[in-house]
Amino acid sequence: MQAKTSPAAKIFLTIVIFVLYAPIIYLVIYSFNSGGSMSSFEGFTLDWYKELLGDTRLLIIVLNTLVIALLSALFATIIGTFGAIWIYHLKRSKSTIIGLNNVLMVSPDVIIGASFLILFTIAGIRLGFYSVLLSHIAFCIPIVVLMVLPKLIEMNPTLIDAARDLGATRIGVFTKVIIPYITPGIFAGFFMALTYSLDDFAVTFFVTGNGFSTLSVEIYSMARQGISLHINALSTILFFFTLILVGIYYLISQRGGIKLGGLRR
Repeated sequence: MQAKTSPAAKIFLTIVIFVLYAPIIYLVIYSFNSGGSMSSFEGFTLDWYKELLGDTRLLIIVLNTLVIALLSALFATIIGTFGAIWIYHLKRSKSTIIGLNNVLMVSPDVIIGASFLILFTIAGIRLGFYSVLLSHIAFCIPIVVLMVLPKLIEMNPTLIDAARDLGATRIGVFTKVIIPYITPGIFAGFFMALTYSLDDFAVTFFVTGNGFSTLSVEIYSMARQGISLHINALSTILFFFTLILVGIYYLISQRGGIKLGGLRR
């Protein structure tokens, strides 16, 4: 029997949702303001979106941000998936490795960013595209491990034994049993890594260098001088882009929950 939600809980949930979404809705509404400021709404206009499309430098920065996010999510997903499988098969020190992985998850971004800056300086790696990409891959890997490892632990070991008894090779077990089973976790890790990379500021701020920037660092620089409403327009587009990503992930996760390697759970 499903427990009923109390009125107080509903009111609390409504307030929380309002506090979370009100600033975003405010930002979206004022991206159509003809007044040029966020103090009062004077009329509807699409001029800020036209100005955004004409700002080639900002569009290149957005493209850089998306490329960094997609590449770092892709590489982090590959490395993190194999890392989770390695941890899953460990006989000893498994808890220690998982603990070290979790420490990276909760470590302050400022510390991680400063650490990468020191590492790249010692290694002689020039700050720019590759330093940002490497640092994003590094801090996204623990996220992927955290998403994939529970699916491996949840998997019934008899599935692997049955596949081996039926003559499956190691590669066959890996590609036809393990990977299909953990696919929802892999997709969850990819999308989580993608969003973490897209909105990261602190780590990127340390390792971005001159001549290369991502959107979070650029908006921070603009905020110190006052943000134009075409940034509102850009934020609105990115917000709806994020909603589309969430929708795609939801559809994939729903499909993964029904079908698994061609078989229904």
